[in-house]
Amino acid sequence: MQWLDKLRREEDGASAVEYGLLVAAIAAIIVIIVFLLGGIVKNAFSHTCGAISEGTTATSTSSCG
Repeated sequence: MQWLDKLRREEDGASAVEYGLLVAAIAAIIVIIVFLLGGIVKNAFSHTCGAISEGTTATSTSSCG
């Protein structure tokens, strides 16, 4: 009977679940940030590539893609 009482009071499993939820929340935040910043970074590189392409001569075959 004491063994069951001790097992009921242990919090190792709860700690593992809490750490798992914390890791999942951090991963979700990272994914959201990557998706939000991904568009901004893509637009910045596209703008830079367009500016470089405008500055090249007509004989150059530079492509941004």
